[in-house]
Amino acid sequence: MRRADATRLVVLAALWGASFLFMRVAAPVLGPFIVADVRSLLAAAALALYFHYTGFSSDWRRWWRDYLLIGTINTALPFALYAYAAVHVPAGVSAVTNATAPIWGALLATLFLRERLTAARAAGLLLGIVGVALVTRPPASVTYPALAIAAAVSGAICYAVAGVYLKARPRQAPGRGMAFGTQLASGLLLMPFAAVSQPLAPITPIALACTLAMALLSGAVAYVLYFRLIADIGPIRSLTVTYLIPLFGVLFGAVFLGEAVNATMLGGGPLVILGTVLVLRK
Repeated sequence: MRRADATRLVVLAALWGASFLFMRVAAPVLGPFIVADVRSLLAAAALALYFHYTGFSSDWRRWWRDYLLIGTINTALPFALYAYAAVHVPAGVSAVTNATAPIWGALLATLFLRERLTAARAAGLLLGIVGVALVTRPPASVTYPALAIAAAVSGAICYAVAGVYLKARPRQAPGRGMAFGTQLASGLLLMPFAAVSQPLAPITPIALACTLAMALLSGAVAYVLYFRLIADIGPIRSLTVTYLIPLFGVLFGAVFLGEAVNATMLGGGPLVILGTVLVLRK
């Protein structure tokens, strides 16, 4: 991998890992639905401007059904679920849980696409499940609400469902169009819920800044980087970003929010990453 590609990969992982930090700051103030909706709409607006100036067309009329369906499963639902989890659990926990998406995807592909469950994939599934169990086990003096943990795990499963669905489809919308279309669809779908939601605490400049950064940096800029990587190094090698996201999520939570990196995190996090490595092996 060229140095420029490796740099883009690390930056992408940092941007996506930072989204859990931003959510952890913004969601307890603005509430899950407002954060998820504003995040989607601002990212869609930024991508629309970028595509306008680069001359790219998302061909909405042709692909709107895909944008709506994937926008629901792969964007609106996980954004809202992770924002809800961010109200109650540390950013590092959500980041590590998010990394299990390929593990759930391998399980669903085995069940519904009849893909062969190799020994490596089976080991990856087992390690990933054990890793999640360890990571979501709080320290003795702390309690994580079961519903918040379920929301974080469900967010990862949503990503897996969308991935399996797209893998099974013979014809797909262009990747850049999917990035914009799903963000816009998510924003429109979440708008009614955001409209009737109330902030959970007095609105602060830092909460607004984190929401904006999550939309523009972890959303629009990250997607542009991701599709540049796919074009340069291919989709399989681009998936290695999955291994780095939880590292940045845990690091940012510890540095900026003072989240403890306890023994269960140190034990469970590497198991999740190793499990992901195994299920993504060809």
